[in-house]
Amino acid sequence: MKKSKSEIDEYIGSRIRECRLSLHLTQELLARALGVSFQQVQNYEKGANGISAVRLFDFCKILNVSLASMFPPDHSRGLPGPVTRSRFYNRVSASWPIAENQTQH
Repeated sequence: MKKSKSEIDEYIGSRIRECRLSLHLTQELLARALGVSFQQVQNYEKGANGISAVRLFDFCKILNVSLASMFPPDHSRGLPGPVTRSRFYNRVSASWPIAENQTQH
């Protein structure tokens, strides 16, 4: 089964590549700084692999860019908004019904 790429993974990957190239770094040098293989960096840049928050933060430190610069300027379009308390409660209660007379602790 082939993993599907998400648009945001592809976008972040392209931003990593742009920043890497602007610093004249090879994938191998960047990989060494991150402690991963150059193939892993290649997969990140293609958007084939998603990047954890911690790994993205490491990329940003090494490339000397802000975390926000890795995301599209209008990243709210097409993505869900922040989870508010009521939206969270609605999601949780839909999955795990809670007795109405149960008190909260």
